[in-house]
Parts: sequence; C-alpha cells; structure tokens
Amino acid sequence: MDLGLTDKVAVITGASKGIGLGIARAFAREGAHVVMTARGGDALREAAEAVAAAFGVTARPVASDVATAEGCRAIIDAAAELGGADIFVSNAGTGSNETVAEAPDEKWQFFWDLHVMAAVRLSRGLADQMAAKGGGAMLMNASICAVQPLWYEPIYNTTKAALLMLGKCLSTEMIARNIRVNTVNPGLIRTPDWENTARELSGAEWEGYLQQVADEHAPIRRFGTVEELADFCVFLCSERASYSVGSAYHVDGGMLRTI
Repeated sequence: MDLGLTDKVAVITGASKGIGLGIARAFAREGAHVVMTARGGDALREAAEAVAAAFGVTARPVASDVATAEGCRAIIDAAAELGGADIFVSNAGTGSNETVAEAPDEKWQFFWDLHVMAAVRLSRGLADQMAAKGGGAMLMNASICAVQPLWYEPIYNTTKAALLMLGKCLSTEMIARNIRVNTVNPGLIRTPDWENTARELSGAEWEGYLQQVADEHAPIRRFGTVEELADFCVFLCSERASYSVGSAYHVDGGMLRTI
C-alpha cells in the first residue's frame, strides 16, 4: 500500500530510541524526511545517521529539550529549514513513580511541561508550516494509562490524560486548516526502557518477568513490538487515513478493560 509520504517532512520527538526511533524509521521507510529530536546529542546523531543511511532520506537531528519553550522553538526552526513540516508526532515522554501525597510540585510541573506543554507549543508552531503547504497531520502518543491508570504513577496518568484531551480539542480547531489530529494510546510495547526495568527487577530472569507482565495485563499474552505501533502511527498520519479526525486508538493487545 502506497501511503503517499514520499518527500513529506515528519517531526518526531523523543526519537533517539524506542518508540520514537521506530516511528522515525517507519516514516523514512515510506520515503519521508524526518526531523528527529531528543535531549541526548550523541545518541540522537547516531540514530539519525543510521536512519538516513538505511533509507536514503534526510534525517535531521535536533538535540533539544522539548520541556522548554526554547527547545520547541529550535525544532520548529529546523522543520522550517527543510521546507516546513507536514507531520508532527508528539512522542517525547517518560514514566513516573510516586504518590500524590508525597510528589513535590516540581515533579508535577516537569511532567506537565514534557507531556503537555511540549505538544501545545510544537503543534502551535508547526501548524502554520502545515497550513502553508495545504494541510498535514498531527499525532499525540498518549498511553492506555490516560484512560486506565496504573496506581504507582499518578503524575504520568494525569498528564497523559491531559494529552489525550488536548488531541481532541486540537482536532476540532485544526481541521479547519486541513490538519488532522488523532491520538494513540499504546499498551505494553517492548522498548529498551521496559527491558532495562525488567533486568533491574529480575536479573537474568528478565524475559520471564516481561512475560509475566504480559500474561497479567494483555489478553494477547505478549508485548507489542515498536514496529507494530510505528506502522499504525504512520498509517494514521497518511492520506490513507484521511477521514480519521479527533479519534483515539488503543494499540494494546486487548489490555483496555472497558469499551
């Protein structure tokens, strides 16, 4: 299936590893040029070089902290230098571990800036570029925790729920400019972070630990791969999904327990 993404410009945050890198690779495989952003300069540069070499596209690394207004501006400017963004995937984020009673204000503020304000600032800044090119697509990578929270990370749950709502509100505003906005809520996706956590908790038995997590939470009884999620995200940002506006899609192997 031709997704019609050749020579499009896709901006992906949190793109040096894991889901973000997988999404960048999936866009590049379809012929899109990618602006890849993350805080870590060396790892990001190596990832971008590998994507460019593998798929013959432009992969622009932008070492930037999206939790700041300055970091977002650097990304917007980098996209403009490539002719303007056609696609934006808000993916940067990380998990939390705390209680509401004990978490300090500073931690709440950090996650708000990382998960929500980064999406606000980048969608606002990149929208003008998309509109000037006739339209585009935005995708918020939230989480199943936005609707089915895990008890040990209330800040993550809350800010991801806010990101889900932002995507819905943004969709009604942006479609007037021919910019489609949707959200994905992934469940268990096997990323390097999940593997590292499993090693820390279970040592040599880490793969068995991951299987236990999958058995407990996902009826499909396995983690999803980064590639499975990335392919879904790229499809949603293509013209093949042109009637999808303001929707939230659970890519979770059946983990969601409600309708």
